[in-house]
Amino acid sequence: MPLCRNAENRTASLTQLIVAVIILTAAQVALATSSLGQSTPDAPSSQTVSQTTHGSLFTLAQRSLFFPDIAATPGPLSPGAKFKLFAANSVSISVLLESAVSSSISQATNSPEGYGQGGDGYGKRFGAMMARRSSSEFFGTFVLASALHQDPRFFPEKNPTFKSSIKYSIERLFVTRTDSGRDVANWSGLMGPLLAEGLANSYWPEQNRTAGETFERYGFDLATRAGTNLLRNYWPVFFKRLRGSSLPAGSH
Repeated sequence: MPLCRNAENRTASLTQLIVAVIILTAAQVALATSSLGQSTPDAPSSQTVSQTTHGSLFTLAQRSLFFPDIAATPGPLSPGAKFKLFAANSVSISVLLESAVSSSISQATNSPEGYGQGGDGYGKRFGAMMARRSSSEFFGTFVLASALHQDPRFFPEKNPTFKSSIKYSIERLFVTRTDSGRDVANWSGLMGPLLAEGLANSYWPEQNRTAGETFERYGFDLATRAGTNLLRNYWPVFFKRLRGSSLPAGSH
């Protein structure tokens, strides 16, 4: 009986988390017309912002639905705007794709084993992945960034090269900007995923809640962040070039 109750409690927790993700998805739709200093989808406006700060270029005048945390305006974010950014990041296209792919790989390797196989197992893995990302964004992008007055956005380089992008993408794991524009240690970005992985142990299979596995997931989170930083760094350049190509506007 205790084992059955534990299984039911874990299932209930996952159900609640998936419902929370659905609520955040609805919030994302509402946020599409809200002001983060950035508007809607992944296509540069014909008017771009050319102001540079600390080697960064604000090239997008519209908010990216793929990477909402790419900075499009030079000014600081209010705590309310950081909360909106947390919500947008939690259900962004990049997070949905990343969660789907990661869940598929975990399903193929049967990791963690406690989630089982089949559609139910995949649903648990996908729900857990989305919940981990959402809680990481909540702690890092909203709570800690607001408390420490840090800017959780990513500021792309003006003229990225592959070598400089690799260095910059790793560097931004450990360095971020304050609301006033100074470079400081990225405590919000580093502690957010760690707190999220600690929280994940409340719904992760019991045999996978060890300290070693928690820090292994945390290391994977940081490595994934470095990889996506590389994409973020090129994202404005990609759409700027796409805008200048022969493709008609909106065809992407």
